[in-house]
Amino acid sequence: MISRGIAIDADYARPANCTNAQLLLLGLAVLLLAAGCVSAPFDYPREKSFAISPDEDTALGRQVQLWQQQNPGPSGFFPLVSGTDALGARLRLIDSAEKSIDVQYFLMKGDTAGQVFTAGLLRAADRGVRVRFLLDDIFTTVKDVELELLDAHPNIEVRLHNPISRRGIGAVNMVATFLRANRRMHNKSFTVDNQITIVGGRNIANEYFNLKRQGEFMDLDMIGMGPVAADVSDVFDRFWNHSRSVPMHAFAQRFTAEDLERARQKISDAKKARSELVYNTAVYTGLVQAMIGGGQSFYSAEATVVTDEPDKLITKVSTDQMRLIQSLRKVIDKAEHEVIVFTPYFVPGRDGVAFWKSVIDKGVRVVLITNSLASNNHTAVHAGYAKYRKRIIEAGVELYEVRADALNSNGSILTLHTKGMIIDRETVFIGSLNLDPRSIEINSEMGMFITNADLGESMAEQALKQFDSVAYRVELDERRRLQWRATISGVEVIEHSEPKASLMHRFRAFLLRIVPENQL
Repeated sequence: MISRGIAIDADYARPANCTNAQLLLLGLAVLLLAAGCVSAPFDYPREKSFAISPDEDTALGRQVQLWQQQNPGPSGFFPLVSGTDALGARLRLIDSAEKSIDVQYFLMKGDTAGQVFTAGLLRAADRGVRVRFLLDDIFTTVKDVELELLDAHPNIEVRLHNPISRRGIGAVNMVATFLRANRRMHNKSFTVDNQITIVGGRNIANEYFNLKRQGEFMDLDMIGMGPVAADVSDVFDRFWNHSRSVPMHAFAQRFTAEDLERARQKISDAKKARSELVYNTAVYTGLVQAMIGGGQSFYSAEATVVTDEPDKLITKVSTDQMRLIQSLRKVIDKAEHEVIVFTPYFVPGRDGVAFWKSVIDKGVRVVLITNSLASNNHTAVHAGYAKYRKRIIEAGVELYEVRADALNSNGSILTLHTKGMIIDRETVFIGSLNLDPRSIEINSEMGMFITNADLGESMAEQALKQFDSVAYRVELDERRRLQWRATISGVEVIEHSEPKASLMHRFRAFLLRIVPENQL
C-alpha cells in the first residue's frame, strides 16, 4: 500500500512510605479504574435520519437542473483556492438553503469564522431549514454550552463523533480511554439541499479562511453540484447514524428557545461588527458573485466519492478498513505520465518510499509538496518525515517544501494544508487524507476523484507555478547533503539547513523523533 505516505503540600501529596515505582503503579491503577467510569454515552437514545431527496423544486435545484441541461456531464465542479472565496461560498449556500444543510467537520473553533458560520446556520434554521451538524470531539474548541445552545434550536441537531466523557477531568478521560479516543473522524463535507456540496481540507476556523493575522493555511476545497452531492450525503448519513455519533443533549440539560435568544443577544457589538465585515467581504467576492449569478463556468465531470467506513474507528487496524488509500493507490497505479501530490503531513515509511520508487521506475514523474519544518504546525510529524527525506529524493521524487515566509516577511507563517493529487492531468483527487500513518491507518477519511482533463491541466499548471513561488526545491548536493533551493525576489537562494527554523526548533524536531511513527 502507499503506507504512511500516501500527537498541595508535598507531605500530603505522597502517601506514607511509598516509593516512586509504587506511586507510578498506583497512578496506573487509578487510570485503569477510571477507564471503566468515564465511558461516553454511546447508548443514548437517538433517531436515525437521512438526507432529503435532491428536490428540484428549490432555487438550488433549479440552478443545478439548468446547468445539467446545458452541459454534458452529470456533475459540475470548481476549485475553491482562496480562503475568502471558500468561506463566501459556504455562507452564500447557507443563505440559499431551503430544505437542508448537512455539515461534517473534524473541528470548529469559536473564533470569527465559527461565529459567522453558526450565525448563518441559525438564520437558515429560523427559515425552517433542517440542519444536521456532526463534529469530531477532540480538537473542537467551541464550548459545550455553545453547541448545546445551537442544538436547542428545534431545526438544528448537533452530534459529536466518538466523544470523551464529560465527567471528571478531560485529560484523564482522554488518557484512560486512549485506545478508543485516539481514533478520530477526519472527514470534511458541507452539503445544501442535497444539490451542492463542498469537500476538501478546510475545517471551520479563522486560519482556513484568511482570517488569522499571524498565519495562513494554503488550502483547497472543491465545490460540486449535481449527483455528486447525493453521494456525499450518503457518506454523511453513514457517520451521522453510527453508534459513535452521540447527540449533544446527551451531555447536559436542554436549553429553551428563550435561552437561545438570550445567548444571541449577548454577542457584543464589536463581535457583531467584525462578523458583519467578514460576512460581507466573503459573500461579495468576484468568484462567489459569479457562481451565484451563473457567470462562473463549472467543469463538467464524472466523479466518485470514497470514504473509510465509520467502523474503521472501532475495529482493529487492517488494510481492509483503509478504503480510501486503497482506492487512491489503484488510481496512481494507472498513471502513465505524472502525479502531482499535495500533502501537509508526509511520513512515507519504508513501504511508502518503495511505492513511490515503483511509480517512478515505470517512467512516471512524481512531484510532491509538503511543509518545511518552519511552516509545519506539527513538529513531531516533520520529525517523522525528515527521516525519509533523502530516501524519497533518491527514489526520484521532485520534492518541494513550503517557505514559511512566502507571504511576507512580517512574521506571518504560511502553512500548507491542501490534501490532493493530480494524476496525468486528467484525474483530480481532493479530500481530507494526509499521507501519514494517522490518516491512513487510524482516522477515517473521505475524498472524491474527479475526471476532467481541462480541470486537471488547469490545476496542474497553476500548482507547478505556485511551487516555484512559495516553496523550496529540496535536493541533494554533490556530497549527498540536503539543500533547499528557491528564487526569492529574483535572487537564487540556497540553504543548507532547515530554512527559517531556529536552532531550538530544529532541536525539538530532533528530540521528537522518539514519537512512535504510527501515531504521526
